[in-house]
Amino acid sequence: MSICVIGTVFVDIKGFPEDKYIPGGRNAGNIVTVHGGVSRNVAEDIANVELRPTFVSLVDDTPQGEEVLKKLRAHKVNTDYVRSVPDGMGIWLAVFNEAGDVVASISKRPDPTALLELIKEKGDEIFRDCDSIVIEFDIDKELIKTVLAFAEKYGKKVYALVANMSIAMHRRDFLRRIDCFVCNLEEAELLFVKKLEGLSTDELRTELVSCIESAGIPAMVVTLGALGSVYASLDGESGHCPAEDVDVRDTTGAGDSFCAGLTIGLTYGKSLCDAVKIGTRLAASVIQSYENVCPRFQPMELGIEIP
Repeated sequence: MSICVIGTVFVDIKGFPEDKYIPGGRNAGNIVTVHGGVSRNVAEDIANVELRPTFVSLVDDTPQGEEVLKKLRAHKVNTDYVRSVPDGMGIWLAVFNEAGDVVASISKRPDPTALLELIKEKGDEIFRDCDSIVIEFDIDKELIKTVLAFAEKYGKKVYALVANMSIAMHRRDFLRRIDCFVCNLEEAELLFVKKLEGLSTDELRTELVSCIESAGIPAMVVTLGALGSVYASLDGESGHCPAEDVDVRDTTGAGDSFCAGLTIGLTYGKSLCDAVKIGTRLAASVIQSYENVCPRFQPMELGIEIP
């Protein structure tokens, strides 16, 4: 059995300035190309905790697509349910400032049609014996509906993260069927149509409790960058978890690593509070690298016991 991760693959093209970033200027710096996509990142990060997640996705039917598969397999990710199709991957172009934060980006999304066909065809064998499900909440609406139907058929918990909240906002009704939803502060503002920036962490926690109760969301975590995260669930658990103090190189991928750690914790019996702490530790381990490389952990190092 394994955690099943469903979503898209992107090629990330990132530019980093040598000195202070000048908007509109010609900034000398470093450009790197890495494999990305929030679900691909989550699958790889779960594998780096010496687990073997199953990834359900698409890649290009090109040498670049095969390179993505080769890397995932090297990390011991099960890619049996990744299909190679024309234009199966997206592209994300991003520019960073000297603090490691994104200041401009544009993305080309892949067509999810073949992924929906794959899940409809292979859904029973994919989900019957998995431990839990992680899904991108901004992918095709019909695809989310299909995955949730399989999750309910087999009694599997579903955890969700988001790459584009502008799209995910139109899937609000599905959040009642998600066991835990993860997003950042700006995304939470869009979702709840509420100004949250500038509030203290305790005020944010209180607002989150109120928001999930009104929306009927079983549990939710909002990441706050250097301030850590706040979390709340309908069973009454809520709190704030501070971030770890690390040198920041690249903040992209940190939220995906956080979600990977959170999912691992919740899947294997941890409370929401303890799962958030595991996510915080994994996020801290990747933001010091230009390539978002998560070091390998043994499950026991994170306090996880696998049945």
